[in-house]
Amino acid sequence: MEVISFDVAGETVVGHLFPPDGGAEQGARPGLVFTGPYTGVKEQVTGVYAQRLAEMGFVTLAFDHRNFGESGGSIRQHEEPQKKLDDLAAAVSWLQDRPEVDPDRIGAVGICLGGSYALRFAAFDRRVKALATVAAAYLDARPESSEAAQQKSEWLKGYADELRLIAEGTPSRIKAVSDVAGEAAGMPGQEPFDYYGTPRSYSPHWRNEITRLSGYNLAGFDAMLGADLISQTPVLIVHGTRDLFCRPENAAKAFERLGGEKRIEWIETTNHIELYDSPLLVDQAVAYVSAWMNQHL
Repeated sequence: MEVISFDVAGETVVGHLFPPDGGAEQGARPGLVFTGPYTGVKEQVTGVYAQRLAEMGFVTLAFDHRNFGESGGSIRQHEEPQKKLDDLAAAVSWLQDRPEVDPDRIGAVGICLGGSYALRFAAFDRRVKALATVAAAYLDARPESSEAAQQKSEWLKGYADELRLIAEGTPSRIKAVSDVAGEAAGMPGQEPFDYYGTPRSYSPHWRNEITRLSGYNLAGFDAMLGADLISQTPVLIVHGTRDLFCRPENAAKAFERLGGEKRIEWIETTNHIELYDSPLLVDQAVAYVSAWMNQHL
């Protein structure tokens, strides 16, 4: 593993590059860029998948998006969708310049929230020749009903106040995860805490904190637009059969809206987080992603 960095708009992005098994004597290989869960850093989920897929013969890059981990960013622990899309574009450019990477064979892998970003990104950046999403969120900015629209409208009343605090340099923050019932958290509930709040996902660069404005920013992000526009790129969806955080029915909706070549693979799960680090389930997901990328890159 090589620690690398590149600049995006004057801010530094830090990542881990994993070379493929077999080394440089194999010649230029396909490259994969990764984007992952909400608040996640490269030593966690994306690093697990990047390392495993490097073992399958790909050059893989897991990195910290700006504002998180070791990367730069003026507002720490703050979710900015456009920044993340720009980070992905810069990561592809950086990977294409590596001598061990074939610049015409670049794929993207998005896990959990990263699936939303990867889907939207790949729809507009034709350098991405294949896409795979795993346990993805598939954010849809359009409410499913008039009642849901009203609820969202009520919730968004706090948006202006949070924007003002960000502008003043004093953003309000909440915990990313909590095991205290009723306490505000970006990812509420016991299941996220059991992963992020325990040694199970330990990284010295992860912080249990997120700005309140982050949730509002995600409410306006439409990943499903990517599903509508990505007909030129083969897309693989890998999803768990039981997932209370990234619901299986949303994966099915995304699959239906995809144009072009597509495939969906279901893995028997009991929860969302299993596809982060359960060895047997990650093995299944990696096998599906590897086969898809080998077919299309």
